[in-house]
Amino acid sequence: MIAKISVAAVAVLHMLFMYLESILWCKPAGCRIFAMSEKQARETAVLAANLGLYNGFLAAGLVWGLLNDACGRQICAFFLGCVVIAGIFGSVTARRSILWLQALPAAVALLLVLLEAGWQ
Repeated sequence: MIAKISVAAVAVLHMLFMYLESILWCKPAGCRIFAMSEKQARETAVLAANLGLYNGFLAAGLVWGLLNDACGRQICAFFLGCVVIAGIFGSVTARRSILWLQALPAAVALLLVLLEAGWQ
């Protein structure tokens, strides 16, 4: 059960990332969170919306895995692996904090998914 809760937490995180990147990007809160000027936010809004879409897909994949009785564990493992890789890449190319905010929670969830014996 703890594995499924951790997967759900990572899914919620990615829904939040999607909201931040798709909705709040050009708002004062988004500019503050991402340390950008309003001008920078406007210039990168399309890129941010694209990032948000990808994060939404990751969240959807994790939710799909949680709801899938036949192969949910494998689906969750795949999408968590994608999150870990994206988080590592983001930490190297964008911000170091992505490693802790994105990759670490997904890596912990992935480990729990792989270790939980009762999950089919």
